[in-house]
Amino acid sequence: MTTLARPFALPRPSSRLAVIVPTAADLPWLAGYAVAFWVAHYVAAEWGGRGFYSLLYPAAGLRMALLWRRGPRLVLGVAATEVAVQFVTGIIDPLSAGFATQLGGVVRPALAYALVVLLVRRMTDHATTSLSVAPMPLGLASVGAPVAAAMAALPWSLWRPDLTGVSGMREVIASLTGFIVGDLLGVLLLTPPLLWLAELASGSASRPARPNIAGVIEAVLVLLFSFASEVLLASIGLGTPHTPLLLAVAWIGLRFGRTASWLAIVAVAAMTLPQTAMPMRVDARLALHMSLASIMVVGYLAGSFADAQARTRSDLQRRDRLLFQAERLKTLRAMSVAVIHEISQPLSTLAIEAKHLHEITVSADVEIASTAALIDRKAAALSTLVRRLRRFGGRTVDKPTPLPLATLIATAAALAEPEARSHDVTLTIEPVAPDLVVLAQEVELAQAIVNLVRNAVQASGDGRVSLAATQVGDQARIVVTNRCRRNRPDQAGMGVGVLVARAIVEAHGGSLARVGDDIGEARATILLPLIGEPQ
Repeated sequence: MTTLARPFALPRPSSRLAVIVPTAADLPWLAGYAVAFWVAHYVAAEWGGRGFYSLLYPAAGLRMALLWRRGPRLVLGVAATEVAVQFVTGIIDPLSAGFATQLGGVVRPALAYALVVLLVRRMTDHATTSLSVAPMPLGLASVGAPVAAAMAALPWSLWRPDLTGVSGMREVIASLTGFIVGDLLGVLLLTPPLLWLAELASGSASRPARPNIAGVIEAVLVLLFSFASEVLLASIGLGTPHTPLLLAVAWIGLRFGRTASWLAIVAVAAMTLPQTAMPMRVDARLALHMSLASIMVVGYLAGSFADAQARTRSDLQRRDRLLFQAERLKTLRAMSVAVIHEISQPLSTLAIEAKHLHEITVSADVEIASTAALIDRKAAALSTLVRRLRRFGGRTVDKPTPLPLATLIATAAALAEPEARSHDVTLTIEPVAPDLVVLAQEVELAQAIVNLVRNAVQASGDGRVSLAATQVGDQARIVVTNRCRRNRPDQAGMGVGVLVARAIVEAHGGSLARVGDDIGEARATILLPLIGEPQ
């Protein structure tokens, strides 16, 4: 398969270069990608031709899956892997006069794919429409990356059409069209299942819902009817228009989501690709693949849009339930504050009297003295707890004041400890340096930490949660760590508690990030600016 090419310029050395250099954890992925890329090239040769890119390029699907899964930072590793495979297979000849051009032609698609993935992720981070809801971003990137790669090859294909053995504008445009079509088919056929398998292997994939029998029957009937319509139109001499199939796959996607639309796409491809792998005219093969690509794009985007809408509706329903619960909690809070206010005064009096009783019974009988000491300790602890609850629940928003981080952690731990015990979870508090001070509203910031600890407690799979606060440069770092249940990856604490915590932390000039690893350990990290010690 011939490749268009142009010289490739390395980026300027900078401190950011280390961000896109592959790490040791990326090496197994790149090794597997090298083998799969090599096999995909031999598969693509069945749909190749003189002067044309392959009209089915599975390697593009592998590339998109890897860049989407591991991030566009892996672009240098992907490009280097593809170059190495092309060296071994002889597509790149280091002794030829066009070596630099060949090298650029191999590297350029990887750069274009990574750029599209990066742009789509940046765009969806700031979007407020359904385009930002999964799986729409993947759908946009899957369609946009092949087009971007072909557009990147356009200047060189016009300047040096001899690079692909074509001549004239017609053959150049046909060659680039084959580029787009082949990459689209490879991406839309392979990327979704590869990403699902990667998520399944890491334990983060949700189990597919049990198919509805009525839905399956409807989808099969719609697809069969569209096939029958095409056969009928062809039999009466009206050609083979693919509009019925396109409408059928789009209907299946909108009705049943991305998985159903992808299965319909596979069924259509399974009937088309064996025919086009046989010897046939190039224009007829290109026309069939363009129709197949149109069906795939429309069907996959329709299914992705349907899934995004379903997820949005589910999120809205969940937030409505949380708002109703928050309203009940607001009423409960008012009642709790009233009860605490009523018992705080007599409890303080009881604590004072218990202390006095302890003092006057020190020299009394051992049993009486120990009982009085126990009453004193319990009354003092209960009085302190009620006083803290009254302060936490009854205070309105106050002005930020210098607050030792040790005090903040102690307050949050005291409030979260009872719930941890009720769930048989051990809450470990790491020692906090006494000189770490932040400017904060104590009640609000304690609420944020308590929310994160509660989420960690509820998601804990091994009965352990840790809370630690350290200094990182000129910032304080508060980390809540837990090990999630492996069979419950959805317990990531993405409810209203985290939303509230993030809003509070950001209002204090900080940031909140949540990360997890492949073994199920989840960490919620708060970064806050430090100030000097309080006067």
